[in-house]
Amino acid sequence: MDRPTNFFDTKIEFLKGVGPQKGALLNTELNIFTFGDLLQHYPFRYEDRTRFFRISELREEMAGAQIKGRLRTWEVIGEGHKARLVGQFSDGSGTMELTWFQGISFLEKSLHRDGQYIVYGKPTSFNGKFQIVHPEMDLLTAENEKGGYWQPVYNLTEKLRKRYVDAKAIAKWQRQVLELAGPHIRETLPSFLIEKYRLASKAQALWGIHAPENEQHIHQAKRRLKFEELFYNQLRLIKQKILRRTEYPGQVFQRTQLIRDFYEKHLPFDLTGAQKRVIREIFEDMRSGKQMNRLLQGDVGSGKTIVAFICMLLAIENEAQACLMAPTEILADQHFKGLLPFAEAMGLRMSKLTGSTPKKDRKVLHEGLLDGSIHIVVGTHALLEDIVQFKNLGLVVIDEQHRFGVAQRAKLWQKNEVIYPHILVMTATPIPRTLAMTLYGDLDLSQIDELPPGRKPIVTRWKSDQHRLEVFGFVRNELQKGRQIYIVYPLIEESEKLDFKDLMDGYESVVRAFPDYQISIVHGKMPAKDKDFEMQRFISRETMLMVATTVIEVGVNVPNASVMIIESAERFGLSQLHQLRGRVGRGADQSYCILMTGLKLSAETRTRMKVMTETNDGFVIADTDLRLRGPGDMAGTQQSGVVDLLLADLSKDGEILKAARESAQGILEEDPELVLPKNQAIRSQLDQIRENESNWARIS
Repeated sequence: MDRPTNFFDTKIEFLKGVGPQKGALLNTELNIFTFGDLLQHYPFRYEDRTRFFRISELREEMAGAQIKGRLRTWEVIGEGHKARLVGQFSDGSGTMELTWFQGISFLEKSLHRDGQYIVYGKPTSFNGKFQIVHPEMDLLTAENEKGGYWQPVYNLTEKLRKRYVDAKAIAKWQRQVLELAGPHIRETLPSFLIEKYRLASKAQALWGIHAPENEQHIHQAKRRLKFEELFYNQLRLIKQKILRRTEYPGQVFQRTQLIRDFYEKHLPFDLTGAQKRVIREIFEDMRSGKQMNRLLQGDVGSGKTIVAFICMLLAIENEAQACLMAPTEILADQHFKGLLPFAEAMGLRMSKLTGSTPKKDRKVLHEGLLDGSIHIVVGTHALLEDIVQFKNLGLVVIDEQHRFGVAQRAKLWQKNEVIYPHILVMTATPIPRTLAMTLYGDLDLSQIDELPPGRKPIVTRWKSDQHRLEVFGFVRNELQKGRQIYIVYPLIEESEKLDFKDLMDGYESVVRAFPDYQISIVHGKMPAKDKDFEMQRFISRETMLMVATTVIEVGVNVPNASVMIIESAERFGLSQLHQLRGRVGRGADQSYCILMTGLKLSAETRTRMKVMTETNDGFVIADTDLRLRGPGDMAGTQQSGVVDLLLADLSKDGEILKAARESAQGILEEDPELVLPKNQAIRSQLDQIRENESNWARIS
């Protein structure tokens, strides 16, 4: 065997009791290949084995109970697949049943009549008597009769359980590795941070998480390991940010006459205070001589696009070009049509490039970008093609950026080989602060937290299916006022056929309910040109109702649409409901969003509906969504290049994240190259992390 260069790189099969077969299973089932991987397979909960309960003390609400007693008798009841093994277990205070539905013949051979056992499981009441189904059982010994420990519970799979790899087996292997690892565990955080936050040492934390003696050990271990994980995550992001500021120069845009002309002659409304503040922040970046990387967050309808256009004017006056990339043709088209009148009024040439741009138009467009005669191009992924070259690309605006991968964004940077363009990424998906810090900690953050004056908050109502006639009556009143209506159905991949049927059934019932009105239908299976045709009919008021799936979630701007009905609203996440609601409320009229649900709803769904009816604030909604669903893929984390957090939970660990970020920031400001002796632990930890390592809290 080749000796590993590092103890933690030792293959898991060499651990006593594992061997090649179980080792191979751990590889495929849990992605555990080495001692280091095993130690980073953390428990997701713990069972309290610190005390023994009497049978007379058992209660239904207990999550689990540990009992000492005798197995008096057992018998098999029923036949074939209905057979079950039922044992009578007593401890002097009462008798309970132990029941097994699987592995009966094996169990019968191994049980001892009148044997003394320790059993553990969830007590449930059955026919007036307590029982535990498939209990954990150990023969009582001098060693285990005292109890007094916390049992870690690990994620497992069915395949592992069939090979008798359970939580106890994994806990035993963790302890074995920890006993061997003593001299190899080095401290990965500097002593001044450990003292400042009163953190456990690395060794204490690993013992505390896998073999805790009490609840305090678990708490201290988690706190230490979460801090470390988030600290290295933030250190990487802040280091990237500093690197960009120091290493990547940016074009200097100083002249602002074009913007003054636009304000004085062509801007038909006043900007909000928030828009002005954000423009100042962006201007500071664009005249600093450093490449800008800024995230612009603003709720639906807060005026991000006009802010982006004003920033484009700054680039254009300083002899550079600008491009705006959107995730869909519909959204690109809307941006183009919305900004074209402003561009023409300013005497600027603006073009659009999408997948459906004809070949002959592309040739003219490519030439115009290359010779600099086209000032602004709006487009989709088509902008990423190698053939698209600029004379001097100075500003890249990416809308709904979480729809694009890191590699796609980077490709736009390469469109200027002399000097990287400034980057402004925009999102209408409000991102909670903790998530923004972890996903976009390398970007500067600007926020438009104010809606334009005259906008009325959208009134949101939650109705069940039994109120459908009432809802249709309300829709009829709005139609008579000349308003337009969206009716949105979910479309979830697993059951597209069922959802498509729902959509068509819904469409037919709307046609029957409103025979005097033209109705559009839009869904993801339609060809792009048919979708666009129906969208245009709705925009031009040829149709007054639009029955659609979530394809209208991002993009469409129809000021006359004042009602959004969301069918089966329980099947949408909070952020998506908020995005859909933002399709109305674009004009001066009072707008409404009606959430239609069934009657049988979970507590979490009821919370979602309640939050939607109580607030229009996207950030309150995003925070609730994070709390209910966890970070998941809320903001496109799979594409953002963020590390997978093994232990930290962004919905609960905001305070630890804040402390970790502040610490990383302070250390890098004082010592950007980490050369001071006090930062040696950080430097050696970073040296140990391979260039492509995704987990920055790596042990080995």
